[in-house]
Amino acid sequence: MSLLSAISGPRDLDALDEAQLTALAAEIRAFLIENVARTGGHLGPNLGVVELTIALHRVFDSPNDPIVFDTGHQSYVHKLLTGRQDFSGLRQRGGLAGYPQRAESVHDVVESSHASSSLSWADGISRAFARTGRRDRHVVAVVGDGSLTGGMTWEALNNISDDNERNLVIVVNDNGRSYAPTIGGMARYLNRIRTAQTYRELDERSEYLFRRFGGVGRAVHRGLRGGTRGFLSRFTGNEALYSNLDIKYLGPVDGHDIPTLIETLQLAKRYGAPVIVHAITEKGRGYEPARHDEADQFHAVGRIDPRTGAALGESSSASWTDAFAAELAAIGDERPDVVALTAAMLRPTGLLPFAQRFPDRVHDVGIAEQHAVASAAGLAYGGLHPVVALYATFIGRAFDQVLMDVGLHRAGVTFVLDRAGVTGPDGPSHHGIWDLATLQLVPHIRIAAPRDAARLQEELREAVAVDDAPTVIRYPKGAAAADLPALERLDDGVDVLARGETADVLLIGIGPMAHVAVDVASRLRAQGIGATVVDPRWAVPVPASIVALAASHRLVITIEDGIRVGGVGTRVRQVLREAGVDTAVDELGLPDEFIPHASRDEILRDAGLTASKIAQDVVAQVLGTRIPSARPTQDDAGLPEWARAGRDGA
Repeated sequence: MSLLSAISGPRDLDALDEAQLTALAAEIRAFLIENVARTGGHLGPNLGVVELTIALHRVFDSPNDPIVFDTGHQSYVHKLLTGRQDFSGLRQRGGLAGYPQRAESVHDVVESSHASSSLSWADGISRAFARTGRRDRHVVAVVGDGSLTGGMTWEALNNISDDNERNLVIVVNDNGRSYAPTIGGMARYLNRIRTAQTYRELDERSEYLFRRFGGVGRAVHRGLRGGTRGFLSRFTGNEALYSNLDIKYLGPVDGHDIPTLIETLQLAKRYGAPVIVHAITEKGRGYEPARHDEADQFHAVGRIDPRTGAALGESSSASWTDAFAAELAAIGDERPDVVALTAAMLRPTGLLPFAQRFPDRVHDVGIAEQHAVASAAGLAYGGLHPVVALYATFIGRAFDQVLMDVGLHRAGVTFVLDRAGVTGPDGPSHHGIWDLATLQLVPHIRIAAPRDAARLQEELREAVAVDDAPTVIRYPKGAAAADLPALERLDDGVDVLARGETADVLLIGIGPMAHVAVDVASRLRAQGIGATVVDPRWAVPVPASIVALAASHRLVITIEDGIRVGGVGTRVRQVLREAGVDTAVDELGLPDEFIPHASRDEILRDAGLTASKIAQDVVAQVLGTRIPSARPTQDDAGLPEWARAGRDGA
């Protein structure tokens, strides 16, 4: 029987000796490589926190002592040690989530996996414990070093250091990377600690001396190093980093040395006030393909060959991200004023080719979306045209800056939102389904949703040509949709994709949902119902031709992969009413729910966003048996007999 299979909860670790804990770490790494290779997931970060997570659960009593992971993609080992060892359905419907999830276990506290929030959570939880007399409980926040580039972390540290009467342990998991190598002044500080020869030599000599005196000596060594708050580390400048925070600092410690980690964490636990434990780890530890992957050390992988790390079953089609990357680089050749910004996602958002061609025109600000957007407003004021590339789920973190810094000042800033709409396996915190509803609140903003790669590149060029308002290009995850040529382009840029023999239904397909709309029209045609399909290209503001087309049709259907509440469909309906057009509008989109992890197709099917379901409902609306009903024609003689019979019987 393996050691791992005997672990049903954290307290099972108490019976294991040092050698067994080391053997358990090796088993966990082998388990992760084998299982994540089958399903895909965040492999590199979890390989790097095996010993650290074992030590945390050995020292602290989860869930009595809550452990908050920032970000949650480093929680796979935590799941294994808390009784969740069926990884066969990882990130698939019905299987384990790729992030902490309260429905899975009482050991999971924070489900949102947007970085840099853990210290605020830990601050609040520890204050609540102190105020309600539960001073025997500890709170642990495990912070990836990339999360330290986020402003919320420093806001929280400022408040934590103002009240030192709490049992709060902050573990900095320092592997030098978020997705790619961590950037900024903080990263330089930590990197200096990791690499400074003076520090290493002094630390090794002092540790050797104290270890000669056994366990007591090791404890004294850790305490002395932490208590002096940098006697050794002052050679690296680390004293300057933490000295003004008034928080005890322990470390750095080897994040793969279980005995040392346990000793340090026990010291932190006994201290009775906020403590920072600085653990140096290696992303991708124990798996050579990950260690040698310069891009992101297998931060997130699809299905791979566990022996070689080679990708399996990957689509050969170019992705939406690839299309953006190629076009932005081409624009950069033509427009020296175009610059790019991102928040710790240079490669995932497609900015790498631009950065390689124009290294001085790209700014990776770390996990600091608010700063990126406000800085972009300043760049625009200075005469440049910034392109801010983010995942759609993260634009909400900077909404105030989009509204007040960019929108209010009519700054010419282009936002490129990757992973918009349903992203699938990453779950509720990563679906990009809110951007259409939230961003259209910004006055004068223009939002484009391309239906294919050709339109993405076309609309990107149109976006960077706007210098008096914010523009947005948003597209989904994965392979770009097949090209869908237009039958006609109207004067205001709207593309007509299909026309029916009669003007019964106007189908407005937003972005990739234009393909679904064309399929719906084909199904309606077979039922004798005429449908016009349009792609607005620029969904916000609503083009004038959409209003005119709606007035001449009996029913309008909008289809989008964002939430229905406040979505593009809502805006279309409002614009039609303002124009005095009374055509009924059915707004199809995703429910205003936090949608669990599942495949994109499964989620769209659940929401009724399939061509067969939409066509079925439209037929009922034309018959008048489903609300909103299509308005009657002036002459029902033009309808098929079955349709007239259905209307008469309704």
